[in-house]
Amino acid sequence: MTRAIRTQGWIQFFHRAASVTGAGFLTLATAGCTNPVWLERMSLIDAYQSRSASALSGSGLSNSTRIVLESQNLRGLWSRAPRSAIARLRVATQEQFYTPDLKNQLFALAELSYLEARRSHDRSMFMSAALYAYAFLAPFSDPSQRPSAYDPHFRQACDIYMFALTEAFGSPVDVRSQHWILPFGSLALTSNPLELSWQGHVLTDFRPTSRLSVHGMNNVYSSPGLGEPLAALPKMDREEEGTFELSRNERVPFNLFLNISDPQRQVLSDHIEGQIVVTPMNGHPPIDDKTPLQYDQTAARAITLNETDVWSSEYRGFLNGQFFETPVHGLQLSAMQPHQDGHMPVIFVHGTASSPARWADMVNELLEDPDIRAHYEFWFFSYATGNPIPYSALELRRSIGTAIANLGGVEADPALGRITLVGHSQGGLLSKMLVIDPRDRLWNGMVHVPLDRLHLTPDARSTLSEMLFPTPMPQIRSVVYIATPQHGSYVAALSISKLVGRLVTFPLGVTDVVQQVLTGNAALTKINMRPWRLGSVYGMSPRSAFIRALAATPMVPDVQAHSIIPVLGDGPLNRADDGVVTYESAHIPDVRSELVVRHSGHSTQSNPVTIAEVRRILLDQIAQVTADPVERGDRRKSGIVRIGGRYTPLATSSP
Repeated sequence: MTRAIRTQGWIQFFHRAASVTGAGFLTLATAGCTNPVWLERMSLIDAYQSRSASALSGSGLSNSTRIVLESQNLRGLWSRAPRSAIARLRVATQEQFYTPDLKNQLFALAELSYLEARRSHDRSMFMSAALYAYAFLAPFSDPSQRPSAYDPHFRQACDIYMFALTEAFGSPVDVRSQHWILPFGSLALTSNPLELSWQGHVLTDFRPTSRLSVHGMNNVYSSPGLGEPLAALPKMDREEEGTFELSRNERVPFNLFLNISDPQRQVLSDHIEGQIVVTPMNGHPPIDDKTPLQYDQTAARAITLNETDVWSSEYRGFLNGQFFETPVHGLQLSAMQPHQDGHMPVIFVHGTASSPARWADMVNELLEDPDIRAHYEFWFFSYATGNPIPYSALELRRSIGTAIANLGGVEADPALGRITLVGHSQGGLLSKMLVIDPRDRLWNGMVHVPLDRLHLTPDARSTLSEMLFPTPMPQIRSVVYIATPQHGSYVAALSISKLVGRLVTFPLGVTDVVQQVLTGNAALTKINMRPWRLGSVYGMSPRSAFIRALAATPMVPDVQAHSIIPVLGDGPLNRADDGVVTYESAHIPDVRSELVVRHSGHSTQSNPVTIAEVRRILLDQIAQVTADPVERGDRRKSGIVRIGGRYTPLATSSP
């Protein structure tokens, strides 16, 4: 009996074992049917992100760096103790210096150091990342030591180098000689004090631009290359602050380059020596002109605009006729850089309730043209736009004359005798006042009594004579009119415009002259010389005696003039306008070219067609004065037509 029970128990045990074994076998068999390596189709965006992933774009690593960590058995250590993993990889790289994987290991050290620096905000770790990236790039080493241009890590290493330098040096950047303690050793950097000047000006306040996002401009330009882009501030002495030489707070694009000789050996030693090299844009690279340098030129220009009160001056400058008579608001004529011999000035004159900042997009585009940079320099005139137009034109004339005299005159540099004026709206009227010879036409159109019969002080008589009996400035060789109310603006004739005109206060010099004219000359008492009728707003009304007299006065024949006229829509030109000025008001016959910019409002300075036409005009002028003319498509009118411009046939138009 006992034996039978035992036999039955063993049978049940084997049945259960067989059942379990069968289930286990089935599980193993099922698992064995699943391939541990599989494929997944990605979208184009995901595929690109996978191939371009690095520490630059997030918290992940590039595929090659993951391979390096895996091959060195460091992936686990990287997760637990990142700095220990970096140190271990550095030792392995030192011991295997001649390995074919040296480039990948150097890039891995750069990427790992950069990611750890971002986590810890350690500036010395950022500097380490920059040094490893530079060693990977080895820009001045034998070609065999440099990465291929097809290596995706080439541009990534350039960016790690740039951003790591930005974070390591901070803001403002100290470009003097300095000593660093790094996680693996020390770094000694030297700099050349002679490089810390620009066109005779000491440079200060080097601001990094790599992390700046520019808004409010049509295009943002940067020059790709190597190094950290900066915006430096040239320092002016007290004497220069009283001249037009340089705009206040004018930022200049610079590059900071950290040069390490034999970088792949040095970076793996415990002491590194290098040089801090700063180079202005368009300057000669002090190391190797085959290695391009990184610049953020638009960002530098945007910093300039943001560090000035130019925007707030637009309406205050319109209402307050004395706005620019106080030193705190800056000079009326300023430049983007000191004058360079042989460079022809282009003077931009803004319109009503405006400022030089309104030229930002146009200047940003024009300065990207190497021929324009090589032959021109840009000056900007600011003025209280509510003042009488003849008075503002006189200020423009005097400012230009003073600037030319301070620079030694045309005798010192003939280029100062080839000035181009670019005037928008009222700025175009100011420009015209410098290229006409009206004799007594303007005066007679406004006043029926000869000037010499008025009882005035010598100063008042002289001021009136300069304002209303102008002579052409011989240094002005060409004028570009943009949306200029040559025959007046219909907006200026509106009641609301008259109301606004009454809010303007004039400079003491203007009010004193008006007072003398009215109180000491009985023959003029019937003339309506109420202040609002003297200001620029009424002066641009089609009913204004001044604008009618100015429109009837031709420009002198030796000045080349061009018109750019924006209009809204596609309607007939005889009924077209830009919202402020009609086409017929802006049209004048005695110009070399007239371009109509369709679908553009009055503020057309940022319109790509308008900018392209100004570029064409400037390039054409280069061809006229140089022995080596510029042969480019930008000079052809057909190119302007292709992008939407329409030229009006004129009898005096150039082909």
